Amino acid sequence: MRTVTVVGASLSGVYAARALRAQGFDGRLVVVGEEPHRPYDRPPLSKDFLTEDADEDRLALTGPEESAGLDAEWLLGVRARGLDARGRAVVLDDGRALSTDGVVIATGAAARRLPGARPAGVHTLRTLDDARALRVGLVAGPRRVVVIGGGFIGAETASSCAALGHAVTVVEAAPLPMLPQLGAEMAAVCAALHRRGGVDLITGIGVTGLRGATAVTGVGLADGRTLPADIVIVGIGAVPNTAWLAGSPLDLHDGVLCDDGCATALPQVVAVGDVARVGGTRAEHWTSATEQPRVAVANLLAGRTVETVRAVPYFWSDQYGSRIQFAGRRRDGDTVRVVDGGTGDDGPGTSGFLARYERDGRTVAVLAVDRPRLFTRARRELAKERDAVASVVP
Repeated sequence: MRTVTVVGASLSGVYAARALRAQGFDGRLVVVGEEPHRPYDRPPLSKDFLTEDADEDRLALTGPEESAGLDAEWLLGVRARGLDARGRAVVLDDGRALSTDGVVIATGAAARRLPGARPAGVHTLRTLDDARALRVGLVAGPRRVVVIGGGFIGAETASSCAALGHAVTVVEAAPLPMLPQLGAEMAAVCAALHRRGGVDLITGIGVTGLRGATAVTGVGLADGRTLPADIVIVGIGAVPNTAWLAGSPLDLHDGVLCDDGCATALPQVVAVGDVARVGGTRAEHWTSATEQPRVAVANLLAGRTVETVRAVPYFWSDQYGSRIQFAGRRRDGDTVRVVDGGTGDDGPGTSGFLARYERDGRTVAVLAVDRPRLFTRARRELAKERDAVASVVP
């Protein structure tokens, strides 16, 4: 294999480039990035960067020394628009066709948008340019901010806006924020963080549309109310960036379908990060984007699946001065038990808590708020138990 092209100058794309060099690939390495920026870390965009506690230099994923060590060709500010599987080439928007022996798909996902017109003052938060634009609006003085969606991005952005002194309302169509991830009992506990942070939380009601012709003035709700708004932040999930792969032989269904080793239906093509549906699951988390590339690259260089992704799913979220950490696989019907610390009607106790999700006498997931050491220990125990179960499965 003489040339490998990484499509996506994302977190997972950078980790794939690192893994290629670390695993001995010494050929031509090309990294294609739609954005003009060098690769950057996205989690701070909704937190420290938004509150101006971190500048753009702190977002960089690679420094000059590492970039030189990777010895990669960086094609930034250009979009891939096709994969020519027969000719083994990545086709770019500018008309170029990059001949390649192997491809790592790391194009990530794009923020889902509300249908209809988008007046001024309406933002999504997925890219550095998104965060720049939102930050400009937030530093112009006190604003009425409505956040549509109470997931990770919505909650973290609401927290940052509240910290900046804005009047914030979060609208979540589901009965509780983060309900699919945490289950009803723990989602209710964590939802109380919004109230503790001085943010109004409206749940179980959908949004019917935005008010305002040229600039947003409000958000219409399904119950007939209109929430006044100077700034609206839409955090209703993301859509995997697979449009450029339309017409290729790859299986596309809410992402690029891969086996347990990130290998696709095409030889010498693997996918990682937010765009990859690995073993039936697409996980939009930092840890997936950093753990999958090592396995994907090993299989790419081997020409077949020789390793599989076995990490315990993990995510974290920083909200209102608290850190929420979760690891494992929860299902409806699991028993939840707080084993350290406490919770109440007003949310987590003052020193946080650790909870275990149990099924058939086994711990299958753990949740912690402000208990990082206990959580780390519990997460390790989960991984050991997973390995023990895997070793006895024929």
